[in-house]
Amino acid sequence: MILNSHSAQSILANSSYSTELKAIAEKVFKGERITFDEGVTLYKKAELGFLGTLANFVREKKNGNYVYFNHNFHVEPTNVCVYSCAFCSYSRLIKHREQGWELSVDQIMDIIKGYDGQAVTEVHITGGVVPKQDLAFYTELFRRIKAHRPDLHIKALTPVEFHYIFKKAKVSYEEGLKIMQDAGLNSLPGGGAEIFDKEIRDKIAGGKCTSEEWLSIHKIWHKMGNQSNATMLYGHIETFEHRIDHMERLRQLQDRTQGFNAFIPLKFRNKENEMSNVPEVSVVEDLRNYALARIYLDNFPHIKAYWAMIGRNTAQLSLNFGADDLDGTIDDTTKIYSMAGSEEQNPKLSTQQLVDMIKGVGRTPVQRDTLYNIVKEYNEQN
Repeated sequence: MILNSHSAQSILANSSYSTELKAIAEKVFKGERITFDEGVTLYKKAELGFLGTLANFVREKKNGNYVYFNHNFHVEPTNVCVYSCAFCSYSRLIKHREQGWELSVDQIMDIIKGYDGQAVTEVHITGGVVPKQDLAFYTELFRRIKAHRPDLHIKALTPVEFHYIFKKAKVSYEEGLKIMQDAGLNSLPGGGAEIFDKEIRDKIAGGKCTSEEWLSIHKIWHKMGNQSNATMLYGHIETFEHRIDHMERLRQLQDRTQGFNAFIPLKFRNKENEMSNVPEVSVVEDLRNYALARIYLDNFPHIKAYWAMIGRNTAQLSLNFGADDLDGTIDDTTKIYSMAGSEEQNPKLSTQQLVDMIKGVGRTPVQRDTLYNIVKEYNEQN
């Protein structure tokens, strides 16, 4: 679905839309920022087609017809964790650590070396939080990765992990991040944000770093001249107001730092966790959420559809509802996705599969590096 200014503006002539919704649409078409209340109104009153039209107007203005992906793989050093989040199907408490895994630096390096000779550009490293995987552990790991493969981009650790590691090491966020950067850390993933509202966060992820601490770590990282991503866990016990509040805080930080590359909505999955009684939202709500994110986060360059978690069919649909990035080949090395109830079991896509997914909805596939530098554009001939 390729939209131009004429087809987008035609929404204003549609008599089925209220004056209130048309006023918001007109702001979007003019490139004006919508307010908190207008974001909530869109969640509560706008149907999918309306949101898709607005979201695609924004995404095509920013990124044309491109859909990005990269060649990456994931490593989870452990699924054992000192925290017990109600939504998590992945982690195991330390007292049940026999049910999980805790990799050593050597074991992780064996995984890294398994990709020697392959055209991967990024390793994504994040997992549970355990005392022995401390500051020394990760600085050794990052140095060894860079010594072995200097060109491999290390995107690693969330503020949840950093907060614990730095507190244990008795260093400030600034000191700890500088140590990590000097060891070879290149960028931060977006995990651990969950939902920023304190009441909801305490219920589903109590004990972890606070929302303010999450934002502070990313702010410091950006001020050091680096980039990161951001996420939001949606579709559980939060309200539409909580979602907009979450995106508003991210939008404000991005105004100050311009350090976020992409926003990734993460769908709550209810398999085998303490919130299994909470029903999952529909695919329609998934797509509405992608569209709202693209409309509201006007200062974020990219919206990423994490195909490994929502499934390739929904991810493909999202490309017509504001998303312009599919993450990458991933090649997951653990059971993290199947444990969380994803449609994708042990996910891995080839370059050709990703290209075909993107071309299947009339978009142009673009292979990128982690920081969105273009590696290759796939036209009709390739």
